[in-house]
Amino acid sequence: MQPTSYATGNRDRDMEEDAFKGKVALITGSSRGIGRAIALRFARAGADVVVNHSKAGGHSADKAAQVCSEVESLGRGALAVPADISLKSEVKEMFSKAAEHFGRLDYLVLNAARAPFKPAEKLLEREIRQLVDTNLIGNIFCVQQAVPLLEATSGKIVFISSLGSRFYLPSYPLGSMKAAMEALIRDCSESLGPKGISVNAVCSGIVKTDSFRVLRMYMKDIEHIPDDLCVSPEEVADVVLFLCSPAARAVCGETIVVDKGLSNRLYRPAWTAKP
Repeated sequence: MQPTSYATGNRDRDMEEDAFKGKVALITGSSRGIGRAIALRFARAGADVVVNHSKAGGHSADKAAQVCSEVESLGRGALAVPADISLKSEVKEMFSKAAEHFGRLDYLVLNAARAPFKPAEKLLEREIRQLVDTNLIGNIFCVQQAVPLLEATSGKIVFISSLGSRFYLPSYPLGSMKAAMEALIRDCSESLGPKGISVNAVCSGIVKTDSFRVLRMYMKDIEHIPDDLCVSPEEVADVVLFLCSPAARAVCGETIVVDKGLSNRLYRPAWTAKP
């Protein structure tokens, strides 16, 4: 007889696959980083995946193709769709292609982001417009296009936020857009709830992705934050999957902080003092 814990683990995996099998997830900005981890997490749970990247051709298209290959190696369907979410026409085409290819949509994960690293008072007009167009208006475009599809499946929307939404980070104007989106997520939860659509967010702590390499140029000593206070893309993806699962049916309009407790304390000893 197998140990109880092992058998229970198998039952949990079977229940998870039952919950996501035959479902479809669209993750914006999923050719790399956190978005890639979310796409693969959905695939491992049994869902087919729409991999969004910003531009047709080039490096992002190659990365998206790699993610699709990984998804397909797990026995799931995958579709790569280039779309700049700041452009309504491209967002509309992306959702049209997803619906045509898979015939449904169950999960929308708003992960794509674009912003310069500089203080708000030094932003050029084009940078301000890009900041708002991609990180606020673009996400609204995605929600608007997703609603008819998600209403048909009692679907879920999850937004990926960051600690910049609630704490000052040097040269990180994206934080203000993240804060605005967290408020929008609350509002959408109320307005879309009657349609059977669940809306929540995940606020991620420090994740050592490509943006971290840039962030450390502006945040002194950030590279000295110990690994046990950093979050992996896979850990963020796990919480996204939870919010899309039946287990999160009572979570509505919330932003769940996933930062290993980094933001719990106003004061910590110097990073270098930790053995």
